[in-house]
Amino acid sequence: MIVPEIVSTAGDLKALCARVRSAPRVAIDTEFHAERTYSPRLMVVQLAFDDGAAIVDPLAIHDLRPLAEALAEATVVGHALSSDLKIFADRFDRIPLSVYDTQVMAAFLGYGMQISLADLVRDLRQVRLAKSQTVSDWSARPFSERQIDYLVDDVAHLLPMYDALRERLHAKGRLEWATEECAQLGELDRYRVDERRAYLRIPGATRMSRRELGILSEIVKLRERIARERDVPVKYVVPDDVVAGLVTLRPKEPEDLAQLRRLDTGARRQLGSAILQAVARGQAIPEAELPEKPQRPLGPSRDTLVSLLGVVAGEIARESELPASLLVPRAALERLARDAPRERAAFDAALDLAPWRLELVAEPLWRLLSGEAVVRIEGYAHGDPKITVSHESERQ
Repeated sequence: MIVPEIVSTAGDLKALCARVRSAPRVAIDTEFHAERTYSPRLMVVQLAFDDGAAIVDPLAIHDLRPLAEALAEATVVGHALSSDLKIFADRFDRIPLSVYDTQVMAAFLGYGMQISLADLVRDLRQVRLAKSQTVSDWSARPFSERQIDYLVDDVAHLLPMYDALRERLHAKGRLEWATEECAQLGELDRYRVDERRAYLRIPGATRMSRRELGILSEIVKLRERIARERDVPVKYVVPDDVVAGLVTLRPKEPEDLAQLRRLDTGARRQLGSAILQAVARGQAIPEAELPEKPQRPLGPSRDTLVSLLGVVAGEIARESELPASLLVPRAALERLARDAPRERAAFDAALDLAPWRLELVAEPLWRLLSGEAVVRIEGYAHGDPKITVSHESERQ
């Protein structure tokens, strides 16, 4: 059993950062609480090296920026890393540039998109992890022996699994694909909130006029700023339904806010002036600069076309032993159905996929939509139905 170093002082952290910078690769996992803060609050950071492990206590060390800076220069390995990296992006505006996610790597080997760490460790390492501390209170100190064992288990197998997955991917000719996919996790913009489009998450936004969307966007930007400053979830500032209600109400005077019963007296007193100013800003946006209305739903016939394209893409994914959602997102298929590009170059551009994805799906989808191929179901009478895409000439 690995005995980890417990990092709980500034001196400990300085030594750990030096170790991170000198290591060829570092495995990472985090434990956090996300229920009552704008950004998840770090409770524990676990690191594993080829020659040991460390547990960092963020409650004892209040400034973890030196660790974020060190990790930004390292090659980092983790499992389902997006949530861990988002914390570093939100808190420190720094994330590692060189990232490998064992969950993503496993997806290219037919494991599916959501394989758990425990299942992957059991398959690759023949080790059954004890997950008894999954709902543990990570704000409690000191750590129990079981908690420490759990924390170490979450990182101890990552580097050996990375080596095993890398070897299999190389043998299958997919290492470059997986590396390209993992590299996207090291793009900082991936974790930033796009304030220009955050308003689209409000229920009912798709039914609003452009002027209403302008007001909505200003209120949502105000809510995001206040939530970030207070470090509380946005719903604690103003709930979604109240945001939508403010757009409909368009209050001009403080007393107008009393019409919204879910905007209590305290919120009206603290936020009333800022809300009125946000509504006024939305009202003052020039017509030409108002947000565009979201695209309308495709409609029944084109929605059916997207479903058909999804079936074909799913069959390509099955034959390639890849998850369908990894191969081509629904949004790409919707663009094909909505734009109906007639030239092959425009068709490929509308798909907007990485080269390896385009290589797998572009040709069969193009042939299908241009009438050169047909979708057939074979083997149904024998109880083994399979979907195939065949060239039109094969029907003759």
